[in-house]
Formats: sequence, C-alpha cells, structure tokens
Amino acid sequence: MSIGEVLALLQGEFPDVTVSKIRFLESEGLIEPERSPSGFRKFTYMHVEQLRFILTEQRDHYLPLRVIKDKMAEELGRPRALPEVKEVRLSRAELLEASGLDEEALTELEDYGLLAPVARRYDEDALKIARSVGALAKYGLHARHLRAVKAAAEREAGLVEQSVAPILKRRAPGAIGEADEVARELSGRLLELHAALLRGSVRSVLGG
Repeated sequence: MSIGEVLALLQGEFPDVTVSKIRFLESEGLIEPERSPSGFRKFTYMHVEQLRFILTEQRDHYLPLRVIKDKMAEELGRPRALPEVKEVRLSRAELLEASGLDEEALTELEDYGLLAPVARRYDEDALKIARSVGALAKYGLHARHLRAVKAAAEREAGLVEQSVAPILKRRAPGAIGEADEVARELSGRLLELHAALLRGSVRSVLGG
C-alpha cells in the first residue's frame, strides 16, 4: 500500500492522523516500511496494525513513544519484509495467451492507443487492459468504443499531474517519493469518484 492508502484505512478511527504524523513515526523508528529502488514507501497490513496500536496507546493512555515502542515490540513484533514481486514483462505471444485476445483485437487496441508495448514487452497494466477489453467484447464493446474511457482517464491523469507538479518543482530530497504517494492517493480518490458517478449515471439510464 501507499501512505495515502494507509491514511485512508486509519482516518475513520483516528481523524487527526496525517501523512506527516505517519512519516514522523517512521523517523522515530516505530514503523519500518519497505522502500522500492526509487525510494517509494511500501506498507503492508502489518504496518497498519502497528500504526493502529501506536495511535490507540497515544490517544487512550498518553504513553510516550519510547514506551509504546517497547510495548509494540513485545505485543506486535517488527514489520515483516514484503515478498519480492516480479515485474510483468510479456511478449506479444504471451500477452495474447494470457489475455485471451486474438491478434486482430490486440492490433485494434494498439491502433486506438489503449495500450502500447515498451521495448516490445507488455507490462501488468497492458495485461489488465487487454483482459478488460476482452470481457467487454462479450457485450459488443470494442476498442473503437472505448476511446471515451481513455480520454477520461487522460483528463484525470492531468488533474493528478497538476496537483503533484508543485512538489516536483521543489526538487527537495524525497520529492519524487512524496509526489508518487500523493499521485497514488489522488488516483484512488478519483477512481472512487468516477465509480460513484458512473453508478449514478447508470441508475438514471435505468430510471432508478
């Protein structure tokens, strides 16, 4: 999980928790999220439980952090390392086999700009797109019908870019990691909003 996703899980129970608070607890050694080669924080549900424990002890018992740290080591243990996740890099033939698309359908996807290989390889997102389009084809929707979906995604990406641009302009240490975390959080929020709006629009079409 990103730090934004962790924050979303905790804010219902701890409304005052912030990204800065989580980073402070990390700097004090109470949580130890893994880091990607690019410096991005990678949280697990173990870290969420540790944060919940820390915040509860602070709120209910007013304990200093050094005492909480000792209690946490006894009761929860230290964070477990994430298993290594292999990057998806598929050849064209492998993508066709994994997605169930035929050559004509994949070519159409590329012609309409819905996906494109990088150095003749397809990543995890390309696989998800191919599978989704294959499922939609059963309902008569093909690549040419989905340009509006791509355009909407690009507009939403523009909103994310607009929000993270000031962070990147600072050129401070860790700015790229911070921008990534903000981008992930914004993307999640936009996806939730998009889904809610789509459901509402569909209900209107059905007269609900």
